[in-house]
Amino acid sequence: MPFSRAAQSHPPAPTAQRHGVKIPHLGDFHVPPRVAAITALAIPIGAAAALVAVALLKLIALFTNLCFYGRFAFSTTAPHGTPHRWLLVVMPIVGGLVIGVMARYGSEKIRGHGMPEAIESILIGGSRVQPRVAALKPLSAAISIGTGGPFGAEGPIIMTGGAVGSLISQHLRVTTDERKALLVAGSAAGMAATFNAPLAAILLAVELLLFEWRPRSYLPVAAAAATATLVRGPLLGTEPLFGGAHVPAHLPTSAYGLCVVAGVTAGLLALGATWLVYFSEDLFAKLPFHWMWWPAIGGAIIGIGGLFEPRALGVGYDVIDQLLTGRATTGLIIGILVVKTLIWGLSLGSGTSGGVLAPMFMIGGALGAAEGLVFPQVSPGFWALVSLAGVLGGVMRSPLTGIVFCLELTHEMNALIPMVITASAAYLLSVIVLKRSVLTEKLARRGMHLTREYSVDPLEVHLVRQLETPIRLTLRAEQTAGEAAEVLRAAYEAGDPDGLLAQRLYPVLDGETLTGVVTRHQLVHGAADDTPLSRLAGSAVTAHADETLRTLANRMAEHDITRILIVSRDELPRLEGLLTLRQLLHARRVDLHEEQHVERHLTLRPRRKRSIVVASGTGVWPAVPRSAEEEGDPSPVSVT
Repeated sequence: MPFSRAAQSHPPAPTAQRHGVKIPHLGDFHVPPRVAAITALAIPIGAAAALVAVALLKLIALFTNLCFYGRFAFSTTAPHGTPHRWLLVVMPIVGGLVIGVMARYGSEKIRGHGMPEAIESILIGGSRVQPRVAALKPLSAAISIGTGGPFGAEGPIIMTGGAVGSLISQHLRVTTDERKALLVAGSAAGMAATFNAPLAAILLAVELLLFEWRPRSYLPVAAAAATATLVRGPLLGTEPLFGGAHVPAHLPTSAYGLCVVAGVTAGLLALGATWLVYFSEDLFAKLPFHWMWWPAIGGAIIGIGGLFEPRALGVGYDVIDQLLTGRATTGLIIGILVVKTLIWGLSLGSGTSGGVLAPMFMIGGALGAAEGLVFPQVSPGFWALVSLAGVLGGVMRSPLTGIVFCLELTHEMNALIPMVITASAAYLLSVIVLKRSVLTEKLARRGMHLTREYSVDPLEVHLVRQLETPIRLTLRAEQTAGEAAEVLRAAYEAGDPDGLLAQRLYPVLDGETLTGVVTRHQLVHGAADDTPLSRLAGSAVTAHADETLRTLANRMAEHDITRILIVSRDELPRLEGLLTLRQLLHARRVDLHEEQHVERHLTLRPRRKRSIVVASGTGVWPAVPRSAEEEGDPSPVSVT
């Protein structure tokens, strides 16, 4: 007999869920043994990043003392206390000139606030950071902030800490994903050391840098953040960065409703601040001279703002503390809310170096303090604290990070629920109105796209046995290509009643042993009629019925194929079926159906019509129209 046909009534294999069959090779997580080694490597990276973060903070303090007080000292100070008011105008311009020269002749990647550059390095740069960027970014940030720039150190520290992890990993034999984990571990470590906020640093890494939640990336990041926080303790202390608002344990019911109002207001401020940054960037892009001079113009804007409100210059941790403890005057609140927002947004668009978080702390705190002038008083600084969480949730579109950040900065656990309400309301408004955040808009302008929605891959949920189709035609190794092609021609002339042509991929057997596969194109067009199939057949790529569709999709991509044979796990594997790329897309269609199809399952009135669904494996599969080119649908288990 020249060929054999599988039984047309080939039933699908029983699913694990229906018959309680265990699948020992599948687990909740895929954790290769190398994870332990990478996690151990993240510990010294975390320590190194913490030291770099401390050094950057000291360098900012040094430049502030030199530029505004004329002394060589590392003590923390602010520009607004200088006895020479003219320095508030001159020094930001000088700092901008220096940064422009460093960016022009050093590396253009030092421009901006650091987060988009870190994300870009992860997405398209293979998580490789150049050594000169690692050296120039913290120096440029120290100059920018030390000369009065209204920025924070966290963006440059995230970039620099990530550079530490990247540089170390580039000297080791690791995969790109492992290098990404070490880069982000360094970034999280730098942030944890700066703010004494390890959990917020981990969440920021997950929400803004890793784009995944997997043991292979979480464990190194957690190890590095914890290590950096421990290293920070003896150097900078373990107390919360800002004084608490002393929130009472029991709040009036009206306060929770006003938290929604505060969240909407914070969301509007987040929209305005994001628009201002990129409006400024567009304006600078229209200037008729080289971008090297733009930071100096941004410095002039900072200097003019400093004349109106000197306390808007610099990082401003002392001002944030006043806002969060209810000690800020009305003049300071209005000055920060207006001047800080304008000079931060306009100067950041010039391409100078500086971070986003600390300015958002100050602006969000000022917004809440202004609301506190109108809202009923809960405790001193309460509205500043919840609005700070709201602005972080709206600007970064990372509400969990914003909430945990505020908790770790102040240790005000009683404010948890108000902050959840405020941050979530701001987040809702921000994601509905604005497509991109201040952290990702720059990437979009460079032609890149990223999604920050995390969901379960539908291909990971379903198993191969739910979609595999029977093999209708197998060939023998001793046959020739001409004999096999004649079978296909006969099937074509008969209208292909058995679906032999739809199969397109044919196993070649030597007895009961699978020796290879041939395609329909090879048999009809690609070989001489006298070519033995044993010579024509290529190697067979196989899978098992208890593997996930995601595993199968990865295997297809690895071998550049669109069809794959399904075999048993027996010592002598036997053919069980075939699965095609079209059937993988069927699993995607199921996911789209569940996302978009609106239906009602319960009703008060008796239903007159019964809906027909096809059940297979785990869950219900909606009926999909069969097209002329359909290469096999999942066989139904039952019809109800």
